[in-house]
Amino acid sequence: MIAELSHAALALAFALAVAQAFFSLWGAWQNDQRLMNVPPVAAFGVLAFTAASFAGLTYLYVTSDFSVANVYSNSHSAKPLLYKFTGVWGNHEGSMLLWALVLAIFSALIGVFAGNLPARLRANVLGVQGLIAAIFILFILATSNPFLRIEIAPAQGQGLNPVLQDIGLALHPPLLYLGYVGCSVAFSFAVAALIEGRIDAAWARWVRPWTLTTWLFLTLGIAMGSYWAYYELGWGGYWFWDPVENASLMPWIAATALLHSALVMEKRDALKIWTVLLALLTFSLSLLGTFLVRSGVLTSVHTFVSDPTRGVFILAILIFFVGGSLALFALRVSELKPGGIFAPVSREGALLLNNLFLSAICATVFTGTLYPLLLESLTGEKISVGAPFFNATVGPLALFLVALMPAGPLLAWKRGDATGIAQKLALAAALALALAITVFASNSAPLYPMIALTIGIFAVAGAITEYATRVALFRVPVAESFSRARGLPRSSLGSLLAHLGIGLSLIGIAAEGGWSVEKIVAVKPGETVRIADFDLRFRQWAERKGENYRDIAAIFEIRRDGILIDELSPAKRIFVMRGQQTSEAGIKTFGLSQLYLSIGDPSPDQSVALRAYWKPFVLLIWLGGVVMAFGAAASLSDSRLRIGVPKRAAKKKLAMAPAE
Repeated sequence: MIAELSHAALALAFALAVAQAFFSLWGAWQNDQRLMNVPPVAAFGVLAFTAASFAGLTYLYVTSDFSVANVYSNSHSAKPLLYKFTGVWGNHEGSMLLWALVLAIFSALIGVFAGNLPARLRANVLGVQGLIAAIFILFILATSNPFLRIEIAPAQGQGLNPVLQDIGLALHPPLLYLGYVGCSVAFSFAVAALIEGRIDAAWARWVRPWTLTTWLFLTLGIAMGSYWAYYELGWGGYWFWDPVENASLMPWIAATALLHSALVMEKRDALKIWTVLLALLTFSLSLLGTFLVRSGVLTSVHTFVSDPTRGVFILAILIFFVGGSLALFALRVSELKPGGIFAPVSREGALLLNNLFLSAICATVFTGTLYPLLLESLTGEKISVGAPFFNATVGPLALFLVALMPAGPLLAWKRGDATGIAQKLALAAALALALAITVFASNSAPLYPMIALTIGIFAVAGAITEYATRVALFRVPVAESFSRARGLPRSSLGSLLAHLGIGLSLIGIAAEGGWSVEKIVAVKPGETVRIADFDLRFRQWAERKGENYRDIAAIFEIRRDGILIDELSPAKRIFVMRGQQTSEAGIKTFGLSQLYLSIGDPSPDQSVALRAYWKPFVLLIWLGGVVMAFGAAASLSDSRLRIGVPKRAAKKKLAMAPAE
């Protein structure tokens, strides 16, 4: 009964989403206030019924109702309770229901926080959101019903994909979906503005908080997914340039560009056309990622299905929204005025250069990801585009962008002083160069990581220089500097933290690429392997049992200078019900560095292939992502980023207006 009620709730959510789209768009077209009052209520209805449907599916998983095909295929009664919950979205049907739920949440939030927007703009935004929700819920109902019954209920389920039974995968998909789906809000604002033919600085101010929220969740989602792949897959890398990884990276790059261009539009009424186009493209790239993951055109650890029918449906959605929005943009672009004029050396000029580099990076990733697929579909020829291509093309662009990043916030609007900025950043540049030379002198490395390390240190020092400049550190009394620090806008602090996080991540990437030590060797119990300044003694094999798996672990004693530090137990984990096994790395953290052990399958003579790494400062890669997310959260807490003009302030402004 729960499955049938949940399915009915989803059908009702679809009907309300259609009503939301219709009453919003028709009411805005007719300028009928009564019709435009319906969509916020409908948005809450869509949220309520979608949440009820999702809660129903969760209940079916928790109670192990194997009469439901989705639960049977992805759960097991012996599975830990946490993974019964995460199993809800650890499959195609459940993940699409989560997508619909997140979309409904954003639509309801628009209804709550966009009350001060112009009525027609709000109606059009909710109309586009309703249309997106209706089409995606229709996709679930037509091709991906998570509530289908099995005639004769099996006694036991097949269990969840073993690689997904991890705490990292409990949080990674929801965070990523909040980012993916959040892109729809900027898209809806852009389409709504194009329908009205009016785009101004106020529009940019309304869009920025939503885009920042999207960027925050995308940053956390990508960082967590990267760390999960690092420790769970047993290969010791943080980024593989997998096509599906690229599919999440591209919306993040586009959202980063959108944040910067929207700032220029808000402050200087410039880059209007480009900002609107970025808002359309950011969500378009999110839809592209959905197509890649669910169409079956890729084979990846990240993909869910290989069903051409679903792929065609998603392709139709992609063509409808991307093609339709770009057609509307082409129709309206001639009516949009380009906006303000500024000197090349200025804050606007720096942000424009930022957008050009980000666009070039995104286009390169896009080409490298899709070209092999296109070539195979046209000629049947299979080629692989991997890390060497992306490192050689994206790497230099990204390094140059980060090298220029510290100068941007220090430039004045409209016209800046290049000489003055160079003087302010001279100390940061000298510090970066000195530290890089010191590191190289103590432990040489290839040129590429050395350049990356220098630029990363410069980015961190530049962010600190920006903060010191803002609070006039050492130029005024300490008490006044503290006073300035307390009065610093949170949005400024947020951008400073975001830039600092990028620098930290780059330092981690450079250190991992230039100073990591790797050793691959066959080892038997009783033998010792040395890596960096650690001695790894293979003591014995051990078998361990979990709730739904068993481990075959290799126990290694870790010694430094003859002193026992710890034991690590890299293992092969066997999931009997699925007939699969996973690699479980053994990791020991030393400050920001890690010792990383991974093993192959045991041999008959008790030996095993050991893959050991010493990774200095590798944790900075993900710490930088967390710092960036804190920066976004700090910016969102700034009261100046409220959506629309507060009603009280608007009334006061009207009261103060002189009578005519």
